[in-house]
Amino acid sequence: MAAALACNGNFSEAFAEDAKRPNLVLILADDLGYGDVQCLNPDGKIATPHIDRLAAEGMVFTDAHSGSAVCTPTRYGLLTGRYAWRSRLKQSVLWGYSRPLIEPGRLTIAQLAKQSGYVTGCVGKWHLGMNLPLKGGGIADDEGQFIKGYVQAWDVDYSGKISRGPNALGFDYYFGIDASLDMPPFVFVENDRFTAVPTKEKQIVRPGPAAEDFEGVKVLPTLTEKAIAFIKSHATEARGGKPLFLYFPLTAPHDPIAPTKAWRGQSRINPYADFVMQIDDTVGRVVEALKNGGIADNTLLIVTSDNGCSPVADFATLAAKGHHPSYIFRGAKADIFEGGHRVPFIVRWPGKVEAGTTSDQLVCLTDLMATFASIVGAKFPENAAEDSVSILPALLGETRKPLREAIVHHSINGSFAVRQGNWKLALCRDSGGWSAPLPGSKQSAGLPDVQLYDLAADVGERKNLYREHPEVVERLTSLLERYVADGRSTPGAKQANTTPVRIRP
Repeated sequence: MAAALACNGNFSEAFAEDAKRPNLVLILADDLGYGDVQCLNPDGKIATPHIDRLAAEGMVFTDAHSGSAVCTPTRYGLLTGRYAWRSRLKQSVLWGYSRPLIEPGRLTIAQLAKQSGYVTGCVGKWHLGMNLPLKGGGIADDEGQFIKGYVQAWDVDYSGKISRGPNALGFDYYFGIDASLDMPPFVFVENDRFTAVPTKEKQIVRPGPAAEDFEGVKVLPTLTEKAIAFIKSHATEARGGKPLFLYFPLTAPHDPIAPTKAWRGQSRINPYADFVMQIDDTVGRVVEALKNGGIADNTLLIVTSDNGCSPVADFATLAAKGHHPSYIFRGAKADIFEGGHRVPFIVRWPGKVEAGTTSDQLVCLTDLMATFASIVGAKFPENAAEDSVSILPALLGETRKPLREAIVHHSINGSFAVRQGNWKLALCRDSGGWSAPLPGSKQSAGLPDVQLYDLAADVGERKNLYREHPEVVERLTSLLERYVADGRSTPGAKQANTTPVRIRP
């Protein structure tokens, strides 16, 4: 079995030689809260039988985190193994007509998989920018000013070829939408082309160009069918030794909350809860497709989320029914608090990951790249996966020692926090997001500039201990400054951040 693995992406030759390369299927929900999964929240009121079954058959990570409290930066980190605050995106997210965020020449997990002999596919929400051609030449760019997107929306050449999308970043096949479902254009993309030319304007939360038959309620079912079709079409190859890698970023339960007619009312709570149940069914259908293709027993399947639950879920109604999407954690999507970035992370890998196990390892979605490299025996250069740590030893039950030195958290407004052991230091006086105390509010005006929490004693982040432990504040601040200056948080040669990074506003 595997020897000890270095955290910077080096791999165990022994493991690569004695193990058949597994298929990898990664399901990334959009705004699914930690407490929305019943196996993680004993008091949860939403039924998630398929995800719970995966947990019973695999490993549950209770201290897993998205790279950011919002979606675009998390997706960047997942695919590159690098924190997105090192890129040009220092806060917020991209929009529907944004230029690509992943820098030219930067290695992705899909490229690593392809180089390792995998068939690679992405089905779902991209939200990392694409070069959309304009009718008069050039490419669309609504960076930082969404209203410009409205101006450019009908100037896009929807019959033209898209460049620097998923196909250019290692995916053999792509089908999905280029941003969130609440952002135009409302038309599917297949590989490097739109599947239709928009003919009308529709409002799916926001208004914009839409294909004639594009409806928000149909998107998740369509993506589910496409993901199943990808598995089915490549199952024979996978059984023959050419494994598949499927990245399946869902559009749900993100706004618009649009469960299909079959799922409306099923939770007896509210539409958001119905939508979560539909997601659970999607997970079950993917598992069934793997079984039908004869590849389930050699598939590493991960179910996780890009950040915490959004307030559009209607927290008041959910709470009245006794359901809390953030479980016992403070805050929600967008926040620097745990509810913003602590996410479900469930792994099923028959014969390798022991069934019914739990891990309290501190892990981040950026760790997937180094983990994959460890599994398949691949290497990546010094200027790749700078913030990725292999969690393979935890998956195999070979160690309980911390694999990560620390983890860096990031909120929607660009606020930083750093976590080491049980200590968490937030370099802001507020939530950094959408929860109280709001940034710039009267409520936050008189608060101290930093927040220090001992999560072992105060997982709800209510008692700020910065006065009692100035030495911890100094140590963690210095650690974050080193991570920024080195361009990486893992061992290796110093690297350059894409643009300068400031850890305080």
